Order: sequence, then structure tokens, then C-alpha cells
Amino acid sequence: METTTEKSALAGLRVLDLSRVLAGPWAGQLLADLGADVVKVERLGVGDDTRTWGPPWLQDDSGEPTDESAYYLSANRNKRSVTVDLGRPEGQHLVRQLASKADIVLENFKVGGLAQYGLDYASLKAANPHLIYCSITGFGQTGPYAPRAGYDFLIQGMGGLMSVTGRADGTEGEGPVKVGVALTDVMTGLYATVAVLAALAHRDRTGQGQHIDLALLDVQIATLANQAANYLVGGVVPQRMGNAHPNIVPYQDFPTADGHMIIAVGNDGQFANLCAVLGQVQWSTDLRFATNPQRVKHRDELIALIREMTVSRPTDEWVAVMEKAGVPCGPINRLDKVFADPHVDARGMRIEMPHPLAGKVPLVANPIRMSETPVQYRQSPPALGAHTDEVLDAWLGLSGDDVAMLHRQGIV
Repeated sequence: METTTEKSALAGLRVLDLSRVLAGPWAGQLLADLGADVVKVERLGVGDDTRTWGPPWLQDDSGEPTDESAYYLSANRNKRSVTVDLGRPEGQHLVRQLASKADIVLENFKVGGLAQYGLDYASLKAANPHLIYCSITGFGQTGPYAPRAGYDFLIQGMGGLMSVTGRADGTEGEGPVKVGVALTDVMTGLYATVAVLAALAHRDRTGQGQHIDLALLDVQIATLANQAANYLVGGVVPQRMGNAHPNIVPYQDFPTADGHMIIAVGNDGQFANLCAVLGQVQWSTDLRFATNPQRVKHRDELIALIREMTVSRPTDEWVAVMEKAGVPCGPINRLDKVFADPHVDARGMRIEMPHPLAGKVPLVANPIRMSETPVQYRQSPPALGAHTDEVLDAWLGLSGDDVAMLHRQGIV
């Protein structure tokens, strides 16, 4: 039986997820959270690359490690796993059959990599003209870099993100730094989801499917946001500034008596409130600091003055008094503090789901809150091939004998 309910926003949609690692699976998980029936096709006996990307590993009831990595668990909730040998014609035929029953296909093979199996868009469209087919690659389907493999770290460098991330030249610890999560992959997964939903809206109006070409490099450049605009409009190449902001001051970390905190002043009124909290009301009328453009111009002077004040009290005290005064601020939390935060707890951002190997598995909740069609947590990230038999029955109507034959032949 299929694992969607009528209360889910995408109930009734079928997604064939041929992707692996993070960008494609992230999109697949989001669609699954929203109610689509997502079938993850994995290599027979091997599975998604991230299944081996550990430690840490999920532990069973006795505390022994299972073969499920935390990385894999982060991106594959609410899916069903089917294993197929794509190297054999029978396996290719089976996946083509599944694709003929799908609304959406997600894939992140190298450009042209699925054509040899008859699983490229042109081949599948012939049998399923309503199909929405989303290809995710490092560099896209066209252009001189199209044949190259693309990885998040590589793209963060090539796409400019690392050029604006890290300590400034001439300071301690200087140099480019990647973001601490595979952010380009995650953002590409989000763009893929948006594109798929837009294509579904188009199909609802016209009946037409389409091919979506998403490149990690394109996404990375697009999400440089104000930094890219700063360069295109101002003609000056942005530089690494540590935790400072190129367009807003003060908007960075500051030392306290027991660590560091973030002050994120977004307008002149908030700056006046900050000055009052620091006991330096005169700064808010000082011509060097009264407006944000002037504060940006005199950044070094102002930041030095604020730092002299913030070291006098511990972080928690500053946060309490600044919040009361309407100054955006906060601590720099480690993940243990994040998940212990009372607000994070109240928002339910940590969930647990039943798991066949471990009894239960802790996961991060989906942040989407919908009043009429809420996210549903139906199934933990699947064990390799756990749903092969039921999917072949539900999607293709294969009998138990037919599926048993495929197992004996080593096709599934």
C-alpha cells in the first residue's frame, strides 16, 4: 500500500528518486514530507553512497552500531527503498516501468549518464509525456563544464562563497573557509523542490510535463544574494570579513566576559537602543555613527568602541538586557545548546521516529508549518531495499511469484 494520506499536500503524487548523496535526496525528502509517495531506487547491495559515510552510526537497542549512518538518516525520511541492478537490461526495464507510473523523477547522474539505460528524459517522456524530470548536476546540462563531476565543497569554492567566508586577510586565522554544512547541496535541493512544484502547477494547467536542469554552480552563484549584487552594482570585489557584514554595522560577533555574542542591528532605531544599553547615548547622534552609511564608513572605530563595552558582562546578561531594549542579539550556540533551547524545544525541532533496527531514531523536524495539510512523519529513513516487494506490487502490480523470480535472478 502507498504511504500517503489525504491530509498531505502532495498526497497521490509519485516520485521516483534516482538520486544519491544530498542535493537530490534533500528534494526527495521534502516532497515526501509534504505527502508524496517517494520511492528511492538504490544500487543492489550497495545503496546510496551516504549509507557508508560514518561514523557516527545509528545504535540499536543494545548500543551496538547499525549500518545506518547519521548522514544518510538526515536526508531520506518518509521514503521507500527499492534496490535494482541497473547494470542489467532487466533492471533497466524495471526502472523504466516505475518511471512510467511516476509523476516526478529526480536524478543526479552525470550528464548523459542515464541515456545508456534508457532512463534519460527523452526516453522516459516518450512513454510518459506528463512526466516532470528533474536533473541535478554540478554544472548543468550545457556549457564547457557540463561533463565534470560536482561536489559541494568544490562548488563553494568555484561559486564564490568561500571568497566571502573566513577571516580577512592580514588577521589571525586568515583564509577562505567553507560553510560548516554542505549548504550548496541543501540549497539546490530546495530550488529543485520549488522547480518541481512550479512544473506541477504548469502540468495542472496544460497537461505537459517538462525537464528541469539544475546546477549546483548556478545555485551557488544565485544565492550569493547581496554579495553578488554588491559586485555587479558597485564594481568592487567583496572580500572576506569574518563575521562582519559588508552593508550593515554593527552586525557581527562581539566578545563578552565569558565568550561571544552576536549583535545584529538592522536600522538606526535599533542602534540608538544599543547605545542606550551600552550607556553611550551620545553615539546615536555622533555624525560618524548616526546613520548606517556613516557607521559602515567608520566601521573600525565603532566596532572597537563597542568591544570595549561588551567585555564587561557575560553573554546571558547582555542578551537579557538587549532583548528587553529591542536590540537583536543572541548567543553563539553549539548544537547541544541548540537542541536544549526552550524555544527550539517548543517548536518541536527534534523528533523521534520508530526504526526497525534501533527501536527509534532522532531526527530534525521539517520547518514547514501548514494549517490545513501539515507535514506528516510516516516512516523513518528506510533500510536498503526494505520496500522492494511492496513497491513492485503497488506501482507495477507484480505478483509475489514475479518478484521472487526477480530476487532469484539477482535483478532486485
